[in-house]
Amino acid sequence: MTDLTNISEKYRAKKYSDIISQDLAIVEIKKFLQEFPKKKGVILHGPAGTGKTSLALAAVYENNYDVLELNASDLRNRAKLEEVLKPATLQQSLFKKGKILLMDEVDGVTGTDIGGIPELIRILEETKHPIIMTCNDVWQSKLSSLRQKCKLIEMKPLSHAIIADILKKVSSKENIKKEDKFFMQVAVKSQGDLRAALNDLQSYIHADNPYVDLTEKRDVEDSIFNILKRLFKERQDFLTLFDTTKMSLDEILLWLEENIPREYKNEALAKAYYALGNADVFRGRIYRNQHWRFLIYQNAFQSAGISYAKTSSNPGFTKYETPKRILKIWMNNQKIEKKKTIAKKYSKFVHCSVKRALRDFTLIKLILKKNSIRNQLKLSEEEIEFLDR
Repeated sequence: MTDLTNISEKYRAKKYSDIISQDLAIVEIKKFLQEFPKKKGVILHGPAGTGKTSLALAAVYENNYDVLELNASDLRNRAKLEEVLKPATLQQSLFKKGKILLMDEVDGVTGTDIGGIPELIRILEETKHPIIMTCNDVWQSKLSSLRQKCKLIEMKPLSHAIIADILKKVSSKENIKKEDKFFMQVAVKSQGDLRAALNDLQSYIHADNPYVDLTEKRDVEDSIFNILKRLFKERQDFLTLFDTTKMSLDEILLWLEENIPREYKNEALAKAYYALGNADVFRGRIYRNQHWRFLIYQNAFQSAGISYAKTSSNPGFTKYETPKRILKIWMNNQKIEKKKTIAKKYSKFVHCSVKRALRDFTLIKLILKKNSIRNQLKLSEEEIEFLDR
């Protein structure tokens, strides 16, 4: 029987030449190590299964370094970082040319609440060795201070064709014979995650007639920042781009409205807003007439329509902002909620309906200026602050 134990580890890339379709990332990590300590830390970021850890280990091998591997899920607070990571940053390697500290899943370190990120930054400033970190979503707000201290290297998603080719080569080495269609189906299901594809290969391989269910979706949740970056920076159809997030098309529309001017100028800006306007037209028809079949048109205009508004890909970094309309809606909801809780307390005290209290709230506010009445209603500090605005 073919031995496929830990197949994803067995065939993990060990040298730069083994890393597939990440040429720019390889150039950048070489540059980082050559220029150390200009930057003392680097964050390899990108979707799962794109080779972030493999690239870090290849850098260790290529430079004849020792490696200390740490997982951020085990270093969730300041005490642990101080106990485990800090000494490692200061000790020299005994037998090798140097040392690399590898921290996987740095997005698992806590933010400012316990001190994980601030302590990690302090260790970065003192380290005598390069620190390589990996994470899926580098644009989380809690990592903002860490981003400023580190070099960022993006790992690109792997195409279905590349993953299928790798699966085919692995199967050949293991004396396993399957049709090319099978490898492509496994690749498509993996959604760009090579590690997942190899794990699937292992689970399917012993079946006489393996059936790959392409309708079975992986639990992939892409951040809105990664979605915007791909939509704005690349130029593709992107008709399934929004499938990777739980956000509704309506909420995504607000993010697009806010950030299009940060990416597009002149004619491209006009075309992008024209596409977004058409998406909003179909959105209105959907809600007005309950014609949900129009969702496909809303999706097409605010994905492919906006992506193709530009004539070429947009290089460089852009900082995306949370939609101000979402903030205004949230603030208004908070305002209404405070109003409702005050009206509920008042209606119970004077034996009237909440509806009437809300209707007469302007007059009630005048009554509630008295501290004695506020005390009787047991208003909270937030409710009192709301009344005093």
